[in-house]
Amino acid sequence: MIRKDIFIGMFVGLIANAIGLILAATFLGGGDDFTTVIKNAASEGFLGKLISLGAILNLAAFFIFIRKKQDYRARGVLLITVFIAVFTFVFKLF
Repeated sequence: MIRKDIFIGMFVGLIANAIGLILAATFLGGGDDFTTVIKNAASEGFLGKLISLGAILNLAAFFIFIRKKQDYRARGVLLITVFIAVFTFVFKLF
């Protein structure tokens, strides 16, 4: 039961981050489609910042799970958020 809740939280965190990334690319893309914005972000070196902006929706998911007293699901969202932070840090290094 605990593992299942943590995996559900991780899945929700990944989906929230993906939706946040799509929204950030749409609003900040200047009218271009998603793939063009991602390619331009990668070539100009701000893809990590765009991914980090996408992780803001994880904050909402985290607090929704905390408010509903679903602590293990909130822990899964937090794990994904930390993973994304480490990923963007390593991505910026190389």
